[in-house]
Amino acid sequence: MDLALAEARAAAARGEVPVGAVVTDAAGTVLARAGNEVEARRDPSAHAEMLALRAATAARGNKALGDCTLTVTLEPCPMCAQAASFFRIRQVAFGAYDPKGGGVEHGARVYAAPSCHHVPEVVGGVRESDCAALLRAFFAARR
Repeated sequence: MDLALAEARAAAARGEVPVGAVVTDAAGTVLARAGNEVEARRDPSAHAEMLALRAATAARGNKALGDCTLTVTLEPCPMCAQAASFFRIRQVAFGAYDPKGGGVEHGARVYAAPSCHHVPEVVGGVRESDCAALLRAFFAARR
């Protein structure tokens, strides 16, 4: 989570919503890391998770990440949760819960849907207070 938080802080410094993501393999080797780039790319799909997942498959030369963990500072939205399923991620670990926009424990609950073909292991609340504090500070400064 330290690396994901570093990516989130870098995203905030660029004016992006501070969300960071890291993909690691079974040995703990970092395959990819990213922070949000929605504003910079003018692309609503440029979430940290999407960027990290795409970079990890590019690094591996394989479309599946079945032995990998996606660590992200905020509960993935429905788009990112579904993408993690399509990438066949083994585990999704996230920090802060997102009651409004989350897609794992809240909202769409993507992995509970019968249409979800691959359900990763989910670990929520990893360094939750650190992740939530970063988001609160970012949005407080914007108000």
